[in-house]
Amino acid sequence: MINKSKKNYIGDPTEIALLVMGAKAGIYKNNLTKNIKILKENPFDSDRKMMSVLCSYNNKKYLYVKGAPESILKKCKWLQVNGNEVPLTKDIQNRIIQSNDNMAQRALRVIGAAYKKVEGNETSSEDNLIFLGLAGMIDPPREEVKDAIIECRIAGISPVMITGDHKLTAQAIAKELNMLDKDGIVLTGEELNKMSDSQLDKIIDRVRVFARVSPSHKHRIVKSFKSKGLVVAMTGDGVNDAPAIKEADIGVAMGITGTDVTKEASSMVLLDDNFTTIVAAVKEGRIIYDNIRKFIRYLLSCNIGEVLTMFLASLFNLGVPLLPIQILFVNLATDGLPAMALSLEKGEDDVMNRKPRKKNESIFADGLWNKIILRGVLIGLCTVVSYAMTLVYFEENLRLARTVALCTLVMSQLFHVFECRSERHSIFKIGFLTNIYLLLAVMSSVCMLLITVYIPWFQNVFKTQGLSLIQWVIVLCFSGTISLVSSLFWYNR
Repeated sequence: MINKSKKNYIGDPTEIALLVMGAKAGIYKNNLTKNIKILKENPFDSDRKMMSVLCSYNNKKYLYVKGAPESILKKCKWLQVNGNEVPLTKDIQNRIIQSNDNMAQRALRVIGAAYKKVEGNETSSEDNLIFLGLAGMIDPPREEVKDAIIECRIAGISPVMITGDHKLTAQAIAKELNMLDKDGIVLTGEELNKMSDSQLDKIIDRVRVFARVSPSHKHRIVKSFKSKGLVVAMTGDGVNDAPAIKEADIGVAMGITGTDVTKEASSMVLLDDNFTTIVAAVKEGRIIYDNIRKFIRYLLSCNIGEVLTMFLASLFNLGVPLLPIQILFVNLATDGLPAMALSLEKGEDDVMNRKPRKKNESIFADGLWNKIILRGVLIGLCTVVSYAMTLVYFEENLRLARTVALCTLVMSQLFHVFECRSERHSIFKIGFLTNIYLLLAVMSSVCMLLITVYIPWFQNVFKTQGLSLIQWVIVLCFSGTISLVSSLFWYNR
């Protein structure tokens, strides 16, 4: 539908382009439909690569056809020139094909048009047609798509174009988007039909563009990529795209132009039909996955430290370093707000500079288990040593030693939460102020600890006592030294 006054266009982009072309020539669909009646429509088919309508005009029947020029030319015997019909010779066909190729090389989508007069009881078969001409239209890629494709390549993601357009059109667009490198291959549906699955599997890694493909080809392409152990995301909008989208690891349906069948088969629906949204979703997914690892690293290492504190003190017959209510306070102060704030990390700047993780990779991969266990052991050792030192140097004051142990354990975990903000960079590189929620959470936990240590009523509840400056030096030395050394090590790297 075209609104002439407001220039609002609703419908398929290719149909709109043809209607706009007609409108520029003063021919409007609304005027045509007053005198022309559509009797039958043969919808577009990916095998025929054309569609046609049987119309009645002035008590005569006409069949109008449009589609892929090379497919329509095979059905034509005549050519209309200045209102006259002349035989469509081989030489003329070659010139038409050459014109088609020239337009396609300029990234134009080319549509061929033909017609015939249907006499008497003649069927509306698409043959013995009169060729009318070619129409070229361009659907330029959005500017942001080029940057999104570059970002994909940096992130280890290989974008592949699968289209029904002419090979040269697809190739021109791919070059414009920097998708086609010197080793890249452009493969057509006809070439695919001649290849076995094993032959396709051998070259699939180098194919960057598939042109003139049918829905069955799309399904086969997805299966070939998956056979190489790759994680495959497939986009589509038509009903025929549903099998390929279902076969892919991640099926992506178009929210605006997509059919209900495609949306049901997909894992994700793009509300704006924009490729850059997929790239943004990949980035957000990586950030979420990283934050889950950070969360696990922090909680498990802290819990290992707490368990080891109790175990080592019992092993060396040092008494009970923490009372049950003190252990509850540790969990309240460290496992609550700081852990939640850690999950709100905005993500590291180089999150899209990494290669994709393997499909079956454990969440503890890349040495995460080693980091968790090592840090948990250090937290436990530092807490027990500070507890034992206080017992030795402060007249075996058990209440004071437990207070020092409590403060050391809490502060060790609060220092450690800043280490957990990144597995690759130091806190000095990331910056302390880049996650204000974590900073506020840590400050809240420190305030809770000071209240527990110095307010008399809370001292009675948690069995603590106030610490002197030298005792705080012991706490901070044992709780902060390892975090400082670790952060400096990463910073220097």
